[in-house]
Amino acid sequence: MALVHKFLSGTYIFRKCLKPSVASCPVLGTRFADYCSSSLQKPVAAPGKNSSQRNTEGDLQGHHQREVALDITSPGEKPEFSFDKAIKDEIKDHCRRLKDDIVNYWRGPEGRPLHEVLMEQAKVVWQFRGKEDLDKWIVTSDKTIGGRSEVFLKMGKNNQSALLYGTLSSEAPKDGESGRSGYCAMISRIPRGPFERKRSYDWSQFNTLYLRVRGDGRPWMVNIREDTDLIQRKNQMYSYFMFTRGGPYWQEVKIPFSKFFFSNQGRIRDAQYQLLLDKISSVGFTLADKVDGPFFLEIDFIGVFTDPAHTEEFAYENSPELNPRLFK
Repeated sequence: MALVHKFLSGTYIFRKCLKPSVASCPVLGTRFADYCSSSLQKPVAAPGKNSSQRNTEGDLQGHHQREVALDITSPGEKPEFSFDKAIKDEIKDHCRRLKDDIVNYWRGPEGRPLHEVLMEQAKVVWQFRGKEDLDKWIVTSDKTIGGRSEVFLKMGKNNQSALLYGTLSSEAPKDGESGRSGYCAMISRIPRGPFERKRSYDWSQFNTLYLRVRGDGRPWMVNIREDTDLIQRKNQMYSYFMFTRGGPYWQEVKIPFSKFFFSNQGRIRDAQYQLLLDKISSVGFTLADKVDGPFFLEIDFIGVFTDPAHTEEFAYENSPELNPRLFK
């Protein structure tokens, strides 16, 4: 912390602190960068606009002209900013969140009594009712490797759903290396706790993924990732298919967790492992059906629930229990 303070103080002295690049620091986070930018960037009046602004306001008042006071920073004036206060505020916020986590741990999962959690039959994990719900997701496409597909995410009609739309293009990048292309994806952000510590979802008491969607008839791949730090590698995930019907009507999709198959870099592995429901880190949707053209997928909510009629534990025979030779 002393090194960080020394670096920031030196930056302030030499007046290089227009926007400190500390957003990537796991302890300070993005709030500190926003604090810096909002404190240091002040409006400066453009030459020749003071008189026009006064005249315009005088016309609106009708009787007299009122001079508009502008916050102009003179060359010799130092910006009013305290790095010490910004760092202290950020650390206090993380410590408060850590205290809440400790208290909630003793109360029960998510701060609720244990009996209430055990009796829960259904749970909505993501719903889309505002921009803050969209900020929990990331969209990506083959543009990251030089492709031509485009994908966008926005709020639907009446702010009651999320609309994922764009254009799919299977044209391979002309880089001499990639032989195929054409995918678009939507991935949930990994939840973070105090001091940017990764969290995971615990769905061990549920057995089915529950979605309410409306699509254009295209098939999508639903992907679930486990905690990548301790269990999985980056390109490993569990996947299953979701077929949209198209048309104006909503459809409810129920996918048992036992149906999700294990894959690595888009290839289904011979050795299948059961999904660990207490270590879920993110959920995503991928479109890669090799059909060029526009697409859309509207999502109302994503949740989990317990289906008493579903008793299957694992759908694939090449598991450690049934075929141990594959796992030696």
